[in-house]
Amino acid sequence: MEYTNPILAGFYPDPSICRVGDDYYLVNSTFAYYPGIPVFHSKDMVNWKLIGYVIDGNGIESRYDSLGVSRGIFAPTIRYHDGLFYVTCTFVDAGGNFVCTAKNPAGPWSKPVWLPQVSGIDPSLFFDDNGKAYLLYNSVAPDNKPLYQGHRTIRMRGFDINTLRVLDDETILVNGGTDIKEKPVWIEGPHIFKVGGLYYLICAQGGTAEDHSEVVFRSKKMDGLCVPYADNPILTQRDLNPQRNNPITCTGHADLVETQKGTWWAVFLGCQPYPPYEKDYYNTGRETFLAPVTWKSGWPTIVPHGQTVAFHYSYPLPAVEQKDELHYGGNFEYTDEFSGETLDLNWEFLRAPREKWYSLGEKPGWLAMRLRPETCAGKSNPSFLGRRQQHNESSASTAMKFSPAVENEKAGLLVFQNETHFYFLCKSVKNNHPAVELYKSIDNPDSLDGMELVGTRKLDPNAGNKEIYLRIEAVGAHYNFLFSSEAGKWDTLKDSLDASFLSTKVAGGFVGCMYALYATSLGKPSENTAYFNWFKYKGTNEPDTK
Repeated sequence: MEYTNPILAGFYPDPSICRVGDDYYLVNSTFAYYPGIPVFHSKDMVNWKLIGYVIDGNGIESRYDSLGVSRGIFAPTIRYHDGLFYVTCTFVDAGGNFVCTAKNPAGPWSKPVWLPQVSGIDPSLFFDDNGKAYLLYNSVAPDNKPLYQGHRTIRMRGFDINTLRVLDDETILVNGGTDIKEKPVWIEGPHIFKVGGLYYLICAQGGTAEDHSEVVFRSKKMDGLCVPYADNPILTQRDLNPQRNNPITCTGHADLVETQKGTWWAVFLGCQPYPPYEKDYYNTGRETFLAPVTWKSGWPTIVPHGQTVAFHYSYPLPAVEQKDELHYGGNFEYTDEFSGETLDLNWEFLRAPREKWYSLGEKPGWLAMRLRPETCAGKSNPSFLGRRQQHNESSASTAMKFSPAVENEKAGLLVFQNETHFYFLCKSVKNNHPAVELYKSIDNPDSLDGMELVGTRKLDPNAGNKEIYLRIEAVGAHYNFLFSSEAGKWDTLKDSLDASFLSTKVAGGFVGCMYALYATSLGKPSENTAYFNWFKYKGTNEPDTK
């Protein structure tokens, strides 16, 4: 039986994994989205269930204020030791490195314990079998005097598990990377494993774009000389033909886990560009992949040189389906009818909300979202609830009731990459006449709403508060925008708009696109509310590689 990569499709970067008995737990970066650091559970490493978040109501919501979309939560690591789960992470621009603990990985998690002595990013805990614990992290060049751009180090300190504090015994394990004479860049994402009495340190190297890779070092002692593997890197796709079919690029930032069967597997990030590949456009962000690890002459390899990451591998363990749960890999669809008392865990806020501006109880079976002055072009928390674009070929649609009173009141469906790169399909009013509108963002600091009108259509003047249906389709290199006043009868407002505008290559940053329900009054007070009856997603990007 085979599974399909990626195992977590869409914006799920920097994966970290650990095993406790027959259970596997995985976390990812979330940057400025809230709640932060999703925690997934699986029995087979393929079928995952989102069970909670590490950063969720633990009193640090204000730290999200004013963060850019690609700042915030960077590269968490999850580990388990003696009945307790540990997540270490970096809150970039908002506090630095921290550790949280929980007895139950679904939460609640403790408030972050900050680690001000640790200067750098990507902290990772290692618990040795002699009772000692260590914290590894990426930091600056020795004496903060880099020999070249991207010169970094991997450092280590002892860690007190009773006080959750680092010790003062800082050691540089790696200077620069595998061979400093070659000027390797951005050594980061360190993890240590002990196998056969030897210590193995794996790290990402080369940056997170097409030159990304994973490398490995080995040592007989924790504070000893880290010897690089002669056949590094153990994972990269940078040496392959860029014109190959169905490319997976940017692979790296791996974590390893040993199964209860004694086999080893790696989770790592990768990207799936859409044509034209030579420009490496992708909107789905960095996704989580899974591949087997092979050992040769005492060294691990994830993907041998010259080989591609496969879309299909045999299951690592007997498949255990998560009943009635969402799929995160392969081709899938889902519908949220807002029938529960709480939001589905997969919805994300843009930064942490400081007030309750949404409700599932105000109008049962509907999600009510209050219009507020905040906009997605700013750096506050707008009335925005997003779910990932998880496929290059996908669609998101919704049914909405909304009666705009003035032209600044707008609500609808958003496809969002960052503050200056988004499309907004909405209902509004123009010259006292209801209309459906399409906006494209503009990078203009003097613009209040940060967007320009690129399409509009008048609606029936009697539309009032009748349902309107909105739909955004991603078709590889383009987006289509549709609406309807009658279920199932779609009318195209605008088609073939440039999807590369929302790609990571053009927009920059570390995130992927979100489809979002969004309501705003563009900087002005409003008493209005938009109501959403359902949200539907359908996606396919699994190539025919069998």
